[in-house]
Amino acid sequence: MAPLLSAQGLQVRYGAVEAVRGVSFEIQQGEIVALLGANGAGKSSILNAIVGLVPTASGQVMFDGKDITGAAPEGLAPSGLTLSPEGRRVFGTLSVSDNLRMGAFGLTDKDEIAEAWERVYDLFPILKERKDQYAGTLSGGQQQMLAVGRALMSNPRLLLLDEPSLGLAPLIMDQIFELIAKLRDQGVTLLVVEQNVAKTLQVADRGYILVSGEIVEAGKTSELTQSSSMQDAYLGAN
Repeated sequence: MAPLLSAQGLQVRYGAVEAVRGVSFEIQQGEIVALLGANGAGKSSILNAIVGLVPTASGQVMFDGKDITGAAPEGLAPSGLTLSPEGRRVFGTLSVSDNLRMGAFGLTDKDEIAEAWERVYDLFPILKERKDQYAGTLSGGQQQMLAVGRALMSNPRLLLLDEPSLGLAPLIMDQIFELIAKLRDQGVTLLVVEQNVAKTLQVADRGYILVSGEIVEAGKTSELTQSSSMQDAYLGAN
């Protein structure tokens, strides 16, 4: 089966700094795949390059059989590829419902839009309760729910999650990981960047370990749990 998303020889540079060094990976429909590694390993740069937020120096990204390398971000959401970025980035002076509505900008079918609203409010009842509230007045956990909900409003086939549990209380963090598993059950494929390695390995099917912009190991999460590369990635090689 052809992968839903694949990257071949992906490179990202910021001036003279090579943040991503020729990485190659793929994601099959229905999987949860994790990108693992310490801060600065290149994980977020990979996500941003996939959706065109940063330019690729070289390499190719394919989504659903089409070359999307360097495609404009606004053109990718309607095709089924969406990023929920690190740091939430909600629009604080807009209401919760207006934030969510912005996520559905690429949809034109009224029934599809109605289904998106129903899905998000079913997953996050608190957002329905506070739909008229300014997003900036929500708690950190509620803002993270809003950021994920906004991404889901485009009805993505592949959702990229960048540090979804960052800065959250343990109880809310557990809810986010339960959500990740639930989304897969609903048919959403996920690529997850996350610093909470233990919880990520519990929900993901496979993972890639990055060190200094390069993939040093890949495999099923059950295999990576026992890998010496995991310790090296986060603690440094002896």
